[in-house]
Amino acid sequence: MIPQDFIHQLLDRVDIVEVVDRYVPLKKKGANYMACCPFHGEKTPSFTVSPTKQFYHCFGCGAHGTAISFLMEHAGMGFVEAVKELAEHYGLTVPDDGQRGKPEDGRRDHLLEVMEKAAQHYKGLLKSSTKAIDYLKGRGLEGRTAATFGLGYAPDEWQGLAAAVADYHDPGLEEAGLVIVNEGKRYDRFRDRVMFPIRNERGRVIAFGGRVIGQGEPKYLNSPETPLFHKGRELYGLYENRRGIQQAGRAVVVEGYMDVVMLAQHGVDNALATLGTAITPEHVTKLFKLVDDIVFAFDGDAAGRKAAWRALENSLPQLPDGKRATFLFLPQGEDPDSYVRQAGHDAFEQLCDQAKPLSDFLFEELSTKAEPTSPEGKVRLVKLVEPYLSQMAKAPLLARSLRQRLTALSGLSVREERRLAPARPPAGPRAALPTPARVVLQAILHKPERLRNLPELAHAEEAEVAQLEAILAAMREHPELAEVRDLIEYYRGRPGEDLIHAAAAGLLAWGRITTPRPTCAVPGRH
Repeated sequence: MIPQDFIHQLLDRVDIVEVVDRYVPLKKKGANYMACCPFHGEKTPSFTVSPTKQFYHCFGCGAHGTAISFLMEHAGMGFVEAVKELAEHYGLTVPDDGQRGKPEDGRRDHLLEVMEKAAQHYKGLLKSSTKAIDYLKGRGLEGRTAATFGLGYAPDEWQGLAAAVADYHDPGLEEAGLVIVNEGKRYDRFRDRVMFPIRNERGRVIAFGGRVIGQGEPKYLNSPETPLFHKGRELYGLYENRRGIQQAGRAVVVEGYMDVVMLAQHGVDNALATLGTAITPEHVTKLFKLVDDIVFAFDGDAAGRKAAWRALENSLPQLPDGKRATFLFLPQGEDPDSYVRQAGHDAFEQLCDQAKPLSDFLFEELSTKAEPTSPEGKVRLVKLVEPYLSQMAKAPLLARSLRQRLTALSGLSVREERRLAPARPPAGPRAALPTPARVVLQAILHKPERLRNLPELAHAEEAEVAQLEAILAAMREHPELAEVRDLIEYYRGRPGEDLIHAAAAGLLAWGRITTPRPTCAVPGRH
C-alpha cells in the first residue's frame, strides 16, 4: 500500500497540465486550460484542466480527477501503475512500506504475464502454420491486418501451451482460463483455433477468442470470466480502434471478431464487438463517454432483429440527451465482414449514415404488436411504448419528443397517456441545484482559511451532511487536504468521493458563469 504522505508529495511535484498535454493538446483559456474531451466525442471543448487546483473536469460527460485519475482513465493504468509512472517521470521513488501490497495485485500481475506469454506463443505459431494462414487468406485477411490485431494460432495439441510457460501446472494457467482441469488432467482450452487476443484499454491481453478451423463446435470459443476478464464490460477492438473511434465521433458495434478485423482492413477503423454476450448497459455507458453516436450493426434476419431489440432495451436507460443510437440491418445473408469485402468501405459507411434512429426502431417494432388503426390498437400502443419512455431518465428532452410522437399516433393527450400507462416508481430528485453540503465544501475549497471559522455542524441524518462532517474533520486533522488534488486522492473509493468531485467541478464552473457565487450557508444549523 502506498503511503498517503507520498501521494501528497507526488501531487505536489506533478504538473497536471504537463501530464494531460502529453495525451491531449491543451489550449490556455483564462486561468485554466481546455480541450475537446478525450473521454467522449465533442466538437466544442468542455474538458477543463485547472493548474492551480491540479484537477480536471469535463462539463460534457462529467469525467474528473487528478493526474493519477487521468492516467488510470485515459491510459488504462491501475492506481499503483499510475503512481509509479508519475513518480518515475518526476524523479521520485515510491517507498517500500515493508509490505508486498495486496495479494490480488500480485496475482493480477502474474495473470497478465501468463496471458502475454500465451499471446506471443500463439502469434509465433501462426507464422509457421500453413493451415491457419490458408484459412485466413481464404477469408481475405492480409498479413498486416493480422499483425495489427495480434492474431495467432493454437495448435491441435492437448498441452501445446507447455512450450510457452515454465510450469504447465502453474495454477495461474487455469485461473486465466487458458487451461482446463478435469478429473486431475490438465489440457489447453484452445486447440486448433485462430486466436484473437482481447485487450483492455491499456493494451494488456486479458482474454482470447478462438475461431475453429474447419468443422467443429463451438465455432467461436471465448475465455471464461476470470479476475482479468468480465465479458459484460469489455469490447473487442476498443484498444486497437480507439483513435479511429474518437476521430470518427462514432462507434460501430458488430457481433464478431472477424467483422471488426475485416472492417479495419477496409478502412472502417471505428468498429468493435461484444464478447459472446448481448450489449450491456456498461458497454453503452463506456461508449457514450467516447462518442456521441453509436451504430448497432446486425444481420437482417430474425435473430439479428432480436439482438438489436436487446441492444435498444439496454441503451434506453443510458442514453443521454444529445447522444444518438442507431440500428443498421444488413442485407439478407450478409454480415459486416462479407458486406465490406463485397461492397467496400464507402458502401458500408453509407449504410451507417442511413442507420435507423432508435426512436424509429422503437415505434416500428412496437407498432407490429399494436397497429394504431383502431381505438383498441391506439390504447395498446400507448401501453407498450410508455414503459420504455419512462426509462429515459437521462434523456428527458428526447422522451418528451417521443411522447409527442406517441400522441400524434394514438390521438391521446400526454395526460391521457400517462393515466393509461402502467404505474412506475416516482422519478428521482433532479440534480439541478447544488446541495447545501456541496456549497459549503465548495466555498471552503475555494478559500481553505474559512475552515478555521466554520462552527461545528449540528448533527443531521442526511447522508451527504454526514459525509461533509467527516470530510471537514479530515481536513482539520490533515491540513494538506485543503488542496483539492490531495482531497480527491485521499477520498478515492471512500464515502464522500462524489461530494468532493461535485464541489471541485463547481469551482471550475465559477470561472465559466457570471452568476454570483453562493454564500456559505451551513446545513443542519438553524
